[in-house]
Amino acid sequence: MEDIEVGDRWYSGQETEITAEDIIAFAHQYDPQPGHISHETALDTPFGGLAASGWQTAAVTMRLMVELAFYAVIGLGINMSWPTPTRPGDRLHVDAHVISKRQSRSKPDRGIVEVELDSLNQDGEVRMHAQTSILVFYRNPTTNAVTA
Repeated sequence: MEDIEVGDRWYSGQETEITAEDIIAFAHQYDPQPGHISHETALDTPFGGLAASGWQTAAVTMRLMVELAFYAVIGLGINMSWPTPTRPGDRLHVDAHVISKRQSRSKPDRGIVEVELDSLNQDGEVRMHAQTSILVFYRNPTTNAVTA
């Protein structure tokens, strides 16, 4: 918590490529809707072609967030949207920034950080936008001081 400030920004250092095979496999296991399970069935959907499940995009985003710095936190909630579909060949990366933070009133060894993030493809198109609340612990709870 001590190392996080309002305005901090993180970019994932790596991208994750989404292949048609990844999309179809994920869909068959978790979200077997026509737009996700095959090229043929996807043609007759509003997507007009194969698109990843929003939940797959969210899962990839979570993996990229963990690789950024969020490996020792607990998610408290998220509001997300998928303004454009993730397509085969997209290489996703994350752009995240802190919009607020506060110390817990009842448990001073932790705080709540609000993060806004975008999952973007290689062309900068937003595939997922989210605002999330995360629980972050202080390294040394006896000397914490939140100034935000």
